[in-house]
Amino acid sequence: MTAPANAGPGTAPGAAGPAAAVPAAGGVQAEGEVPLAVDLDGTLVRSDLLLESLFEFVRGNPAGLFKLPAWLARGRAVLKQRLARLAPPDAHTLPYNAELLDYLRQEKSRGRRLVLATAADRAVAEAVAQELGLFDTVLASDGVTNLDGPAKRERLVAEYGEGGFDYAGHGGADLPVWAAARKAVLADAAPGFAKRVARRTPVERVLGQPAAWRDYLLALRPHQWIKNLLVFLPLIAAHALYQPAPLARALLAFAAFSLCAASVYLFNDLLDLQADRRHPHKRSRALASGRIGIRPCCALLAVLLAMAFGLAAWIDPWFLAVLALYYALTASYSLGLKDFVVLDVLLLAAGYAARVAAGAVAAGIALSAWLLAFCVFLFYSLALIKRFAELVLLRPIDGAHTHSRGYLLDDAGVIAAQGIASGYLAVLVLALYTNTATVHGSGGRYWLFWVNCLLLLYWVSYLWLMTDRGRVQDDPILFALKDRVSRALLAAMALVALAAA
Repeated sequence: MTAPANAGPGTAPGAAGPAAAVPAAGGVQAEGEVPLAVDLDGTLVRSDLLLESLFEFVRGNPAGLFKLPAWLARGRAVLKQRLARLAPPDAHTLPYNAELLDYLRQEKSRGRRLVLATAADRAVAEAVAQELGLFDTVLASDGVTNLDGPAKRERLVAEYGEGGFDYAGHGGADLPVWAAARKAVLADAAPGFAKRVARRTPVERVLGQPAAWRDYLLALRPHQWIKNLLVFLPLIAAHALYQPAPLARALLAFAAFSLCAASVYLFNDLLDLQADRRHPHKRSRALASGRIGIRPCCALLAVLLAMAFGLAAWIDPWFLAVLALYYALTASYSLGLKDFVVLDVLLLAAGYAARVAAGAVAAGIALSAWLLAFCVFLFYSLALIKRFAELVLLRPIDGAHTHSRGYLLDDAGVIAAQGIASGYLAVLVLALYTNTATVHGSGGRYWLFWVNCLLLLYWVSYLWLMTDRGRVQDDPILFALKDRVSRALLAAMALVALAAA
C-alpha cells in the first residue's frame, strides 16, 4: 500500500528528514479535526518491536550479541536504528490489536488525521504505516533522538499544541504524553491503570484486554513437562521406584527439569517469533499472537532459570552439571543449530537422553549402557518424526517448494527411512537386553519383556504411519498423549513392565 496522497512531509515511508510531520493549522480545532496520535509497541502492535529485532538478530548472529553494548553506549536511538536495519520485524505478520485497528479505520473514514507516534525506529514505523495505509504522519526515533516518553510529548505538543491531540497508548511510559493530550485511548489496559490515566486525562475508550495469567502458563507448555518423567526411567529399570530416598530425589529432579524446560520454551519462542507467525499452527502461540508481552516473558524466563539451577545445586553438584549441559544443548539448538540438518535431531534426541542421565545421577543409580542405547535410538526416531511431520504439514501449503529447518520435501523419504530404522533399533536393543543374564537373573517374569518388544514395535510403526497421514502435527509425545491407540499401547507397556518386575 502507499501512503495517502494528502500526506505531508515525513508522511510516506522513505521521506526525507527525521520524524518530520505536518504542523496543525492555527486556531481552535473542531472535534473531527483533532488528530489522534497512536503509539506502536504494546498499543497498535501487541509486542515490543525493539526486543523482537534484538532476538531475531541474536538468533541469526549470536556473536553479534557482543556488539550491543557498544551500540547502546551511543544511545538507545542508535541501538534501535542498527537493529532495525539488521533484523527488521515483518510488518505483514505482526500481531496487531484488532479492536484498535477497527477503531482507527472508523476514525479514518470520518476524515480524522491519524499520527503514528512511536519510540520505535523510523524504518520500522514506516514499514507498519505502509502495511496498514492508515496514517497521515509518522513520528519516530531517527538514530539521534529516542522518541520515548517526555521526548514524544514535547514533539506532539510542538506539532499540535497542548491539548491539541488525542493519544492512544498502553503503559506507564505513555503517562507524560497523556498529560498533554486532550483525551486518552487505552489499549489492553487493566482497570486500575485506566483509572490512573483518567486522573490526568479523560479516557475516551479502552480497547482490548490485558494478558491473562492462563496465557503465561500456556507459554510455559506444561503439557510438555511430561517428557521430564524420563528422570524416573533409571529408577524403574533398577527396580528402585519404591525406595523413598531415590524417589524423593527423582521428584526434585523432575521439578528442576520442568522449571528449566519452561524457561527453554520461552527462550525458543522469543527467538522464533517471526518464524512462528508464518506457521499455520505455531502462530497461535501466546507470544507469537501477542496475547502476552515480551518484557514480562523475559523476566519470567530469568526467574524460572534461577529457580531451576538453585534447586539443581541443592540436589547434587553432578545433577547441576547435567542440567547445565541440557540447557547448553537446548540453548544452542534455539540459537541456530536447529537449522543444521541431522545435527538438529541429534540435539533433540540428546535432550531426551539428558533427562534419563539426570534421573540416574539424582537418584544415585548407575546408568545402564543398555538403557542409554535404547533411549538414543528411540528418541532419535521421535525427533525425526517431528521434522517429518513439519514437512507433511506444510506440503499442502507450499507444494514442491516445501521446506522446514533446512529440510526439503525431497528429503522426506530419507527422513522416514532413518527414523523408522532408528525406532526398530530401539526395539532390537530391548530384545537383546531381554535375553541377557542380567534380566534372567533378576527373577520375576522376565519373559514378559518380549511382550513389550512387540508392543514397542507396533507403536513405532503406528507413529510413523500416522505421521505420514498428517495426523502428527508437531510433537510425537503430544500426539501420543491425545491419541487413544498410543495411550493404550503405552499403558499396556507400563503394566507389562510392572508385571515382569
